[in-house]
Amino acid sequence: MADINNTQYFTFSTDPETRVKMVLDIVYNAMEEKGYNPVNQIVGYIMSGDPTYITSHKNARSMIMKVERDELVEELLREYIKNKSWQQDKE
Repeated sequence: MADINNTQYFTFSTDPETRVKMVLDIVYNAMEEKGYNPVNQIVGYIMSGDPTYITSHKNARSMIMKVERDELVEELLREYIKNKSWQQDKE
């Protein structure tokens, strides 16, 4: 049992890469649940900056707005390159 006289610490990963991945995952799933094409909608948001491309379902719109659009592009490109490198190794 925890000592009631000591302060407990709650921590979770706040590194930017993990945060962006989490936001993209939540937004993608929320868009799918509402019947939208998540890729098209996220691209629309990244290109225009217009948050109405993202559903407010599960707070997805406010979450994605807390991430800079260039951070979204960086993470998407990073994952694409990582997966592309893996595919070339298989060939």
